[in-house]
Amino acid sequence: MRISRRTFATAVVTAALLPLTACGSGNDSSSGDASGKIQGDITFQTWNLRANFKPYFESLIADFEHQYPGTHVKWVDQPAENYADKISAEAAGGTLPDVVNVSPDLAAPLAKAGLALNLDKDKAAAKYQGEYLPGAWSSTDIPGLPGTWAFPWYLNTGPLFYNKALFKKAGLNPDQPPKTYTELFKDGLQIAEKTDGKVATLSNVPAIEDFGRYGVQLMNKGGTGFAFNDAKGVELLTKYKELYDAKALDPQALTATPESAGQKFLTGAVAMNPGSALDLKNFKTQAPSLYKNIGITDQITNTGHVNMYVMGLLVNSQSKQKPAAVAFAHFVTDAKNQMSFAKKVAIFPSTAGSLDNPYFTKEDGTDETRVRVAAAKSLKTAVNYTPVLFSDQMKTALQQEVAKALQGKESPKQALDNAVKACDQLLKQG
Repeated sequence: MRISRRTFATAVVTAALLPLTACGSGNDSSSGDASGKIQGDITFQTWNLRANFKPYFESLIADFEHQYPGTHVKWVDQPAENYADKISAEAAGGTLPDVVNVSPDLAAPLAKAGLALNLDKDKAAAKYQGEYLPGAWSSTDIPGLPGTWAFPWYLNTGPLFYNKALFKKAGLNPDQPPKTYTELFKDGLQIAEKTDGKVATLSNVPAIEDFGRYGVQLMNKGGTGFAFNDAKGVELLTKYKELYDAKALDPQALTATPESAGQKFLTGAVAMNPGSALDLKNFKTQAPSLYKNIGITDQITNTGHVNMYVMGLLVNSQSKQKPAAVAFAHFVTDAKNQMSFAKKVAIFPSTAGSLDNPYFTKEDGTDETRVRVAAAKSLKTAVNYTPVLFSDQMKTALQQEVAKALQGKESPKQALDNAVKACDQLLKQG
């Protein structure tokens, strides 16, 4: 049960950041001082945002240049496809922009290569720490390399939709959806049994964030290796295997995309699916009967904390205009500008106190506010479960081993042992 980055970042996709072979990890310029006069030309790179938000960013840049005469910001927007490969090439070629839009897993290799300014050690940047939610500020903390490597920008999470009619048909209370994984597995098996396997409860195999929400320790305490193959991790995958065998997990889950899973939910073949306010609007027009029976609940968790996704702005430690780069990254991510952006797209500010704004706490009877208020409430205590060192290659390795376990080709224990071994090898290579 997850929100894809395509949904999260308005068509942002995940990709593996290639090794930065041209840069050495011993570079200490990451802790350089960005104090000084804010002036000069800088380049700002975003991730697939120009198509929908060009006026917003052009106005934002104009405001910054007006506030700081003598500065000039060149805005470059890269397509979602192969974005990480583009960053890798820029880093290796010495052309990394001054301010770069990154997710935590994309910031990690740059920080290791000495190309990310450590905000905690920089006098000009560290003073802003109190302006952000603690969990957001620390979202780029890397095991073995403590620090903050990007200004937190926007956050996202999402509620879980469920079909009340399907719950009722299976003899379940439509007003009491599952809150824990134990309840989820029990209800899922009952729905499959009562519908002769025609209705699945879930349509996605467990990803790393699911293991986190289940309460599995994902890495060892030193952050030098992965640990999701412990007894609790094996227990989770074993339960998913039971769902898969009973058809409570959609048979096509092994190859499902967020789009295909959403379509399954739309047609009543799946009882639960994550989503956003945009989905509610689609239900209303495309599936009125589903819309009338839609239920909204929090993500399933055993920890009491839902998963959140984080986007940030990294400052290039090699920038020739560090004062301007730090000032601009902070300007884009300050409370005023994050709030302005949040009102243009379904994202949430990472700034302290912003989620208490009536925009995020009061409903007005519309679908949009129903979901926004529910998501904002959960974000206050949300956790970014995906380890910052968990690359896209590692996600693929885990997914492949999970598929083998569900198909009965390997035991859940063997599958997770293999996944951890593969991820540890990738970690050493990185």
